[in-house]
Amino acid sequence: MYKTCAFSGHRNLNGYDFDSALLDRVILNLIKNGTENFLCGMALGFDMTAAESVIQLKKQFSIKLTAVLPCEDQSESFSEASKSRYNRILNCCDEVITLSKEYYKGCMHARDRYLVENAQAVVCFLRKHSGGTYYTVNYAKKLNVPLIEL
Repeated sequence: MYKTCAFSGHRNLNGYDFDSALLDRVILNLIKNGTENFLCGMALGFDMTAAESVIQLKKQFSIKLTAVLPCEDQSESFSEASKSRYNRILNCCDEVITLSKEYYKGCMHARDRYLVENAQAVVCFLRKHSGGTYYTVNYAKKLNVPLIEL
């Protein structure tokens, strides 16, 4: 099936029909069908929730989690609780890829393109027609990368 899958979803999951149990089942199904590596852009919300699901499944399966950071200071504006969660996740990653030393306009889109270009499928949670996830989903469609929509 897909050796490597990436995640893309909204930062704010409140007010949407997000189902973390469905996300867990999708990831487990991917693993059972041969997915070995998961790419996570480490944004708040969906990305970190997906990463935590992979981390739990790493206890049972031989899979890898790769964090793809747009810049070194990605978590600078996060709350203390979110920074703590971010660092906990990073410490559980098998690999951390940092695309830029410093933030620049467009570095988030560069990260999104990297995720799509380096995955055979993208697991996404898209509910609005704007923002980074919308950009990423459209980029995946343009490259004919399969989407697994939650």
